[in-house]
Amino acid sequence: MNPIVVPALHSSTHKPNATTAAQDLRFPPTPPTSTSELSSLKIRLHNSLRQFPDFPSPGILFEDILPIFADAHLHQDLIRALELHVQDHYGGAERPDVIVGLEARGFLFGPSLALRLGAGFVPVRKQGKLPGPTETAGYDKEYGTDFFQIQVDGIKPGQKVLIVDDIIATGGSAAAAGSLVRKLGGTLLGYVFILELDFLQGRQKLDAGASTLLSSQ
Repeated sequence: MNPIVVPALHSSTHKPNATTAAQDLRFPPTPPTSTSELSSLKIRLHNSLRQFPDFPSPGILFEDILPIFADAHLHQDLIRALELHVQDHYGGAERPDVIVGLEARGFLFGPSLALRLGAGFVPVRKQGKLPGPTETAGYDKEYGTDFFQIQVDGIKPGQKVLIVDDIIATGGSAAAAGSLVRKLGGTLLGYVFILELDFLQGRQKLDAGASTLLSSQ
């Protein structure tokens, strides 16, 4: 009987680089899904909001998103809904490398969304809150000017960036965050908000596309 010769198995010397590894992380947890799942999630989330009339000023109907974070299932629904929303609007070659969250409520869900998408998270904060070298951009408020800052090494040139916040009102703070992304050489894909006060026409101040997860006032 002739001996059976088994070829030696050679281990591959190829190692994925950091970019490939990061790409492999993006959108890993969930397969493509139907529109019906996102619609159901939106209904549950919207029904959980609390409304406070004439807050913070007369004529404003304030919609409180905090009950979402007080319930673990709703919190999970929010991150899943945002994941689907981003996949729908920024899939394929437009997938974000970095999620930028605005102080303060963008911090509530921005890091979790970034983790789900396999992206980094970078905060934009009020002036004087971040250590080290920063870039600064101002924006007008009702009674003066305020300033946002971002750490200069937070975004690398050419990285694709998505800015998130809980609500867009006048659009000034979001526009300032967008200018900071561009100062650092990032490619601004757009803005994602949970809610919008569309009668204030804040989108007109933005230099990239904006989308809202839940229905606007």
